[in-house]
Amino acid sequence: MTAALSTQSLVILAVLTPFVGALLIPLFHRSPNLRETVTLVTAGTLCLVTFSLVGPVLDGARPELQILRIVPGLDLAFKVEPLGMLFALVAASLWVVNSVYSIGYMRANDEPRQTTFYVCFAIALGSTIGIAFAGNLFTLFLFYEALTLSTYPLVTHKRNAEAVRAGRIYLLLLLGTSLLLLLPAMIATWAIAGTLDFTPGGILAGKAGAPVIAVLLALYVFGIGKAAVMPLHFWLPAAMVAPTPVSALLHAVAVVKAGVFTVVKVAVFVFGVDNLASLGQSAWLTAVAATTVIVASIVALRQDNLKRRLAYSTISQLSYVVLGVAILAPISLTGAAMHIAAHAFSKITLFFAAGSIYTGAHLTEVSQLDGIGRRMPWTMAAFTIGALGMIGIPPTAGFLGKWFILTGAMQTANWLAVSVIVASTLLNAGYFLPIVFRAFFREPPGDGHGTKSGEAPWPMVLALTTTAAGSMLMFFLPGIPYALATLMMGR
Repeated sequence: MTAALSTQSLVILAVLTPFVGALLIPLFHRSPNLRETVTLVTAGTLCLVTFSLVGPVLDGARPELQILRIVPGLDLAFKVEPLGMLFALVAASLWVVNSVYSIGYMRANDEPRQTTFYVCFAIALGSTIGIAFAGNLFTLFLFYEALTLSTYPLVTHKRNAEAVRAGRIYLLLLLGTSLLLLLPAMIATWAIAGTLDFTPGGILAGKAGAPVIAVLLALYVFGIGKAAVMPLHFWLPAAMVAPTPVSALLHAVAVVKAGVFTVVKVAVFVFGVDNLASLGQSAWLTAVAATTVIVASIVALRQDNLKRRLAYSTISQLSYVVLGVAILAPISLTGAAMHIAAHAFSKITLFFAAGSIYTGAHLTEVSQLDGIGRRMPWTMAAFTIGALGMIGIPPTAGFLGKWFILTGAMQTANWLAVSVIVASTLLNAGYFLPIVFRAFFREPPGDGHGTKSGEAPWPMVLALTTTAAGSMLMFFLPGIPYALATLMMGR
């Protein structure tokens, strides 16, 4: 009982810590050093609390607590299971690194409204932990919407015409999809199953036929707009107008990850993987994911702006997670969960590098990067590691998720998925390796920017080298992510 109470306390502490930080940060708005200290302490505390839950979860504990009963069968409740634990670990650990990076970036670029930035960041991370530890669809939906609203001021941070337009697209697509598609799907699920609680094997298993399941699955997949499945992906490239730490948050830590995490969670705990397989739901979902993977990769090839190229890469890469779900094999689900973690470390490294290049050299386009590796060797070495992770080349963690998804596709004879993984890997190489080649093997332009020494401020370089190292470390020591990924379909 004592252990149970202890883990329950850790759960509520993990959810509340970022929100407490968000309340404390404005108190020090006149003292940037203290304000940023509060940010770092809050992020560090969340990380320690989250890691404290790993051992009990791996040992079989599933701490849960009910906070508020709205009506019978509809509760604000939390429950920590392996998939949510993995997502929370990724978010909590990367918030610490992103906070260090943000301090260097925001100061070096003299960004306005820095207090608002750190407050919204903290609320966004609190919402992310709420999504990870949600015990039912109702709780997840509340924090999902809170994440949208808390990141809107970050997207519109610059408050110019382009930022306002991007924010409008952001809210329209994310609120529109959740209110018009996701919410009706949840209501229908409650009507059919009588509950919204996440249950291994699926609460809809045996309670609806193939046509109803197909419609509901489509509502969920497209209603979870944060997953950026085409054609509901436009908000993501538009949001690249935000400062680079925000782009890193959107792509690697919280928003898009919350989307694909929710897709996996719904597949496993609402529909049930075996139920989806028995009702023949794999083919059309594979086609949707495959289209997004390939089309987004082709669009990425054509982008000269570095952040936009990375944005379309994210759209493509995270549909690997949807593809892993569509294959409906246990090992492909493991691969999907592993890819959430692996992509997070690789993609945040790439965005950190893009922000470092902007801060240190004031360059934003791929065509401007000739010889930049000579000026910024640490930044571009980290970028190279992140790029290898996106392609899926050892010794980076990106290899592991792709390998498991590919194995599942071959086991189930899903040759469309196999073809997509192979083709997209070549496309990944096509839009990442030329950047590496330009940086290290081309002469700098006549203005000599590539020969002058000088990285971005040290907090930024420290952050991007840390995440690059993390990507490689996860390849050699995948124990915790792999264990959590393989346990997610258990009790």
